[in-house]
Amino acid sequence: MSKVNDGAVPVAEAWRGGILESTHTGHAVICDETGQIAHSWGNPSAIIFPRSSCKMLQALPLVESGAADAAGLTPRQLALSCASHEGAALHTDAVSHWLADLGLSEGDLRCGSHEPYDRAERNRLIEAHETPCQLHNNCSGKHAGFLTLNRHLKAGSEYVEVDHPVQKAAREAFEATTDEASPGYGIDGCSAPNFATSVLGLARAMASFAAAREDGGVRQNAMHRLTHAMAAYPEMVAGEGRACTELMRAMGGRVAIKTGAEAVFVAIVPEKKMGIALKITDGGTRGAEAAIAGLLVKLGVLDAEHPATRKRLNAVQKNWRGFETGITKLAPGFA
Repeated sequence: MSKVNDGAVPVAEAWRGGILESTHTGHAVICDETGQIAHSWGNPSAIIFPRSSCKMLQALPLVESGAADAAGLTPRQLALSCASHEGAALHTDAVSHWLADLGLSEGDLRCGSHEPYDRAERNRLIEAHETPCQLHNNCSGKHAGFLTLNRHLKAGSEYVEVDHPVQKAAREAFEATTDEASPGYGIDGCSAPNFATSVLGLARAMASFAAAREDGGVRQNAMHRLTHAMAAYPEMVAGEGRACTELMRAMGGRVAIKTGAEAVFVAIVPEKKMGIALKITDGGTRGAEAAIAGLLVKLGVLDAEHPATRKRLNAVQKNWRGFETGITKLAPGFA
């Protein structure tokens, strides 16, 4: 098993005063529609946890089982099923209504609660002397999807257990699309199993989504629907100010992208029938956002000068007085 640091290469750099201050190393793979490597940096075989970057894989059984249609889910809700959202009112309201339509409530979730990332909602809770609930969890949309599938399967309430029918279905979809047997799993922050794979396997899965046709059969149809839902509703996938939302908007709904904890990022590029996966070994978001922006620019689907791009790639650093102090850019030889 290839460890995450094996063969990592410089990906992004932070410069200050004309001196290299920090280097982010990692791995990245771009796959074509046949699952072959079109471009790679570092070690494609490095084993990683995809974390939340693979939520569209976890949502596949929701769609292909017929559970989504049976529940009347909209594309906006399908986007939310793939989300790591901010816990803003539009997210919590959407999950709350979704659960109510299922005859369920916040207490049926198994994701746990944390303070919302959205500042307005956090301040509202503080001012109202309320505590965060599971609706605020950034994974509550994914868990609403799990509960929808669980109701369809008529399975038990503990849907996050690794041997539960919901998670067995998620693992089957994960291994089929990555075309790899997962070497193991860890428990994610939201309590669901997160199956490990190689960077190549994750890129291969993204390429399969990118090449999927609406009329290509049950699984391809599900991939197509999830991809286009994410691209059409970027505000549901993350939130205001977040890289996923801002970069998808910058690409005008042509590409679906998704980040994961510990600096994983993926992209689904239908017009090129290509998929991207990358991992920054130090777990730093700065390096991952610069890298995904650079690779999307390389593929010609993201404008290098768009403000959302410049916020992350060739991003000028300023101090608290507004003085320019440095820059974050790609390492030589990457992208």
